[in-house]
Order: sequence, then structure tokens, then C-alpha cells
Amino acid sequence: MVGKKKVHKKKDHPSLDIVNSSGFELSGKKIVLCVAGSVAAYKSIELARLFMRHGAEVECVASSAVTKLIQPDYFKWATGNEVITKLTGELEHIKLADYNQADLIVVYPATANTLGKLANGIDDTPISTVLTVGFGSKIPIVICPAMHAAMYDNAAIKKNIEFLKNKIDFVSPQMIEGKAKAPEPEDVLEYVLKKFGYSSILKNKKILITAGPTIEYIDPVRVITNQSSGKTGVLLASELISAGSKVTLVYGPGTEKPPKGAKVIRISTSKEMSEVVKKEMEKKFDIVIMGAAIADYTPEKPSKKKIKSTAKKIKISLKKAPKIIDQIKKYQKNVFLVGFKAEVNISKKELINSSLQKLKETNADMIIANDIGSLRYKKNPENNEVLIIDSKKVKSSGWKTKQKIAKFIRHEIENKLK
Repeated sequence: MVGKKKVHKKKDHPSLDIVNSSGFELSGKKIVLCVAGSVAAYKSIELARLFMRHGAEVECVASSAVTKLIQPDYFKWATGNEVITKLTGELEHIKLADYNQADLIVVYPATANTLGKLANGIDDTPISTVLTVGFGSKIPIVICPAMHAAMYDNAAIKKNIEFLKNKIDFVSPQMIEGKAKAPEPEDVLEYVLKKFGYSSILKNKKILITAGPTIEYIDPVRVITNQSSGKTGVLLASELISAGSKVTLVYGPGTEKPPKGAKVIRISTSKEMSEVVKKEMEKKFDIVIMGAAIADYTPEKPSKKKIKSTAKKIKISLKKAPKIIDQIKKYQKNVFLVGFKAEVNISKKELINSSLQKLKETNADMIIANDIGSLRYKKNPENNEVLIIDSKKVKSSGWKTKQKIAKFIRHEIENKLK
């Protein structure tokens, strides 16, 4: 079982002790923090630490001008990572900003010079080269400008900002004392948290979610199971963590790696899942999401010894497994309950009617339904279409990646709780 135990790439660096101390919203996220040559650079240390306190790993890239103001060892102290001050044969810009190498690049503070180079494809410094690579690889970029007001009002600067504003994000500077001062680190943190899905509605909500398949033993080595990977449930758990929720994930033997920031309880069988859910619900939860593909039937009398393979035929008697979702509202009457309904090769009308029946039987607040037998799903199981059904409406996600499906589900839960 994994709870709030911190696991870090560099376990021996004391600065990593602060990771997740304020929340898990950025757990598993890698942020590249580019620090350009402005006196506001001293605030970048505080920003790096704020990101870390909410779970992120931070790597810094500092301009030569910044190293005259702040010693590189200060950045290493703050983040536990070496600061990049020059590019070498190690190809630091590729390691930091190539496709899928980081989740976000933040430039704090961003000078007029840095803006101009990014807008015009100039990469003659470590920061500008990292930005050029990140811009091309579509890593999200957040710019936090800092300069004199006259520079900020310069027509060329405005042109560069105009070119960039629909392609990257800006956190507006504070116009004080004739200067466009860098936004406060707390404001940048708030912007970044919202970018990753932070929600005032889901903040601190206690959520229990089940995911993955179960296995039912025929004998000590043979099992009955299903093809659930657990991906949608794991992605949804990750979305809820980013939203600020406190997530407990009861996870069967799925193939997807569980998200950082969740309390993960591993189970194998439907009986184990039932027992764990019952025990966990002795605590108070705000939301329960029954996303696991739990076995409907389990062997009546599993053999305690391996069944010999000499017999030409064996018979296995299966018994109905208890429906865990039927018990949830009995454990906690007012919990917000989300169920999943998977069908195969049926019409949309039949899927809706089947889901409405489940909604009624389980006293759920929402059912997420899909047809896993459709031809397009079989051809591309990384995508899906779900219907979200409650007592008032039916809403389709459309055909999307499972990542976008998870975001869609999270937003619908959020809307129901408003």
C-alpha cells in the first residue's frame, strides 16, 4: 500500500523533503523553470519551492546574467537538481524540452530579450534554445514578463507578445512604479495549478475510486479475469489529484502505473476489493467512483492444489459475485456515487436504458456508460466514447483519447457538485 510516502529520484538530497508538503496537485509533473536576467530572478527560488511543495520535480535553466546575481548552487539547493547554465554534448536542451520530456516550461522572470528570441526563433543561449525546442515539441509554456514599463510598451515587444499569446500562456506582470514587475510566485503557482486542472469545487474532496480488473482463482495458478487495463480509472484518479482532491485508489492487477499522490491499495480478487472498499468506507468520503471491472462470477469451489493437466475435460461451477456498488449508499447514505456500465454491441438507446436501470438499482448519482464491443473501439482501444447518464440528462463525450475522456468525466462530476 502506498500512501503519503515520498519517493524521489534523488532520495539523498535534503531539499526534496518538502515535496508534496502542501499538496499533490503537481505530483508526477516535471517543470522546467527558465530564469532570465532580471533582478526579479531572486523570486524564482521561491517559485521553484512552491512547485515542489505541490509535488512537482523542478529543473532550472539560468541565463549568464542570472548567475551574476544568484550562484548556481542556490538553484541546486532549492530543487535537488543541477542547474543548466550552458549547453554541452549532453544535449541538455533535448533532455529537458524534447517531445514528452517535460510537462511544462515556466519562464520566470521573462525579459524583453527572451520574449524576442522565442518569437523570432533565435536560440543562442541555453534558455532560448530550451524554449525553441519546447515550442516545437508543443510542451506548454508559461511566460511571466518582467521589465520597465517603457520596454513593455515598446511596439516591437507588443508585436512579439501578440504573435505568442495564442500559442503560449502569459501571467500578466504587476504595473508598479513605472515597471512591469514579475507576478508574485503565489500568483504563478495558482495559474499553473489551474492549468493542470485545479478546482475550487473538488479541492480537498475525499474520493474513493476503484480501477482495473479482478482475478478469480480456479486453482493456485489459474484464474478467470477480463481485459481491463485500468487506464481510464488511473487517468481519472490523476485528474482528481490535479484538481486538489484526496484520492484513495483501490486497484486491481491493471497494466497502468498508478498516479503519484494517491493512496493506492492493491487487490487481486473481487472478494478482496469488496473487503477493502467496506473497510475504507468506515471513513468519510465525499465521492465514490466504482470504475473497476469487477468479476460478475467467481469459481464456486476453487481447487487448493493445481489441477492436473491430464484430464481431457474439467467442469468449473461459477457463482454470482456480490455487486459492491449496491452496498455503497448503505455504507454512506449521502456520498456522491459514480458507477460504470460496459456493454457490447448494443444500440445507444439500449445502452441508455441499461444505464438508467443501473442508476435506479444502485441509487447512483451518475453512470458512465460505453460500448466496448464496437469495431472502432476494438481497432483503437486507446480511444473511447462514453455517455454520462443521470436522472436528468444524457451527455456524450464524443470519440476521444482516454486522457480526454478522464478530463470530461472529471468536469461532469465537478458540474454536478456545483
